[in-house]
Amino acid sequence: MNTYEFEQFVQNNGKDILRFCRMTCGNQEAGDELYQDTMLKLLEKRQRLDFQQNVRSYALSISILLWKNKKKKYMNRKRLIFMESIDHVETEGNSNIADLTVVSPESCIIQKELNNTVKQVVANLPERYRIPIHLYYSANMSVQEIAEVLHIPKGTVKSRMNKARHLLKKELEVLGYDR
Repeated sequence: MNTYEFEQFVQNNGKDILRFCRMTCGNQEAGDELYQDTMLKLLEKRQRLDFQQNVRSYALSISILLWKNKKKKYMNRKRLIFMESIDHVETEGNSNIADLTVVSPESCIIQKELNNTVKQVVANLPERYRIPIHLYYSANMSVQEIAEVLHIPKGTVKSRMNKARHLLKKELEVLGYDR
C-alpha cells in the first residue's frame, strides 16, 4: 500500500474506525488516542499491507489489540501501585513507639520532616528505580516476588534497588542528612 492508497483508506474508513475506537473506550479522549495509535501502527505497516485485501478489518483488529494492551497495562499498574498508605504505616509505628517510650514533640516533628523528605526524594526517582523500592519497603515483598511481578530477572531487581539506594543516599546527603 503506497501513501496515496493509505490516504484514501483513511478518508473512506477513518470515521468508522474512529467511532469504533470511541465506543470501545467509552469516552472521546481515550477513543481519539486509540484511533491515533491504530493509524500510526497501520502507517508503520503500510508497506506490507495489500490495498485489495480487507484493510478495514485489519485496522479494527489492531485497534482491539491496542485497546486490550492498554487495559492490561493500566490494570497491572493499579495492581502494582496498590499498597497501604505510608501515613497509615507511620501511624501504626508511632503508636507502638509511644506505648514503649515517651517521645518528645521535637523528635516527632523532626521524624515527620525526615519522613516527608524521604518520601519526596523517593517520588523523584525514575520509575524503574521507584517501583522496586516501593514494592520492597512498602509492600514488604521479597526480591524474588518483585522479579515475578515486574517480569524481570532477580539480578535486575537487585541492581535497580542498589542503584536506587545509591541515588537516595546521594540526594539525602546533598540535603544534609547523614543517614
